[in-house]
Amino acid sequence: MNRKHFLSFLVTAGVSASSSNVWGNYKGINGSFTAELAKSKIPPYLKRGDTIGITSPASYISLLDIQPATQVIQSWGFNTEIGKTIGAKDFSLGGTDEERTADFQQMLDDPDIKAIMCARGGYGVVRIIDKLNFDKFKANPKWIIGFSDITVLHAHINSNYNIASIHSKMCNSFPSDWALAKPMQIETLLSIRQVLSGQDVKYSAPPVSYNRPGRAEGILVGGNLSIIETLAGSSSDLKTDDAILFLEDTHEELYRVDRMFWNLKRSGKLDKLKGLIIGGFSLEEETPGEEFGKTVYDIVTEKVKEYNYPVCFDFPVGHQINNFALKCGAKHILNVDNNGSSLVSI
Repeated sequence: MNRKHFLSFLVTAGVSASSSNVWGNYKGINGSFTAELAKSKIPPYLKRGDTIGITSPASYISLLDIQPATQVIQSWGFNTEIGKTIGAKDFSLGGTDEERTADFQQMLDDPDIKAIMCARGGYGVVRIIDKLNFDKFKANPKWIIGFSDITVLHAHINSNYNIASIHSKMCNSFPSDWALAKPMQIETLLSIRQVLSGQDVKYSAPPVSYNRPGRAEGILVGGNLSIIETLAGSSSDLKTDDAILFLEDTHEELYRVDRMFWNLKRSGKLDKLKGLIIGGFSLEEETPGEEFGKTVYDIVTEKVKEYNYPVCFDFPVGHQINNFALKCGAKHILNVDNNGSSLVSI
């Protein structure tokens, strides 16, 4: 598939994971939203001609590396504004703390920028989160897009301002060689456009023997487990009461995963959930003779055995190719049964 035909495909194709509009007017299992759910604020969805700002609040990325993303975003009918941190470098970071703060602040405040896509994750957002002023953002919300280290922003915004954001792939996930792009890669990229445009989405995962069946309705929150753990006790601490929590992580050892889940349990973050979604967990190889002896399935099951909310595993979110766009801070329905699990945005 050549580049011209590929971009044409991106403009016209839909994502197979999308649901019908039957969910569009859904008013909740009992016919109305709860007071907590009603507080959630959804930024305006994008239309053709709107501008997406691209900035790097965490690690370094070059202008060349974001070009595949800007080409595809523009093929969707959006304009792009490239931030000053793209190409800026302060060792591993995308510019100094001051540069990254100023760049992100400018995009938060600019009324012509309707969404901000973070170019990549890595590390660095926690160094600037307390320097950012969200006053104009609160008055005129816009979509913040990214995952991994960008979990800092999702947690901070969802917990403090009840404003929805998008947990999804970033610029560094767009393929440079369109001819080699896999169908799943295309689907996940298109899911970003779906969410930005306000289309209903429904994602599903096959059954897993460790799943716990049930149906839940609540605000979706979550992201990278290790990031969430480090935010505990801070002004960005993730609020999980009455929420559907999703978690993923990468390059972790099993004992560290166990330790982080104990942190969630002991801090009460698992007590009052509506549902729990476990996404991708890529693990470091264990040292022979020092194996932990439990899988991720075992670790999670142990921590939630006293609760009765639905739990599902192997959901398509995380540091993996099947990392679909999720609308954090927005209402969803999670259903887990013998056929697998599904998550529907409302």
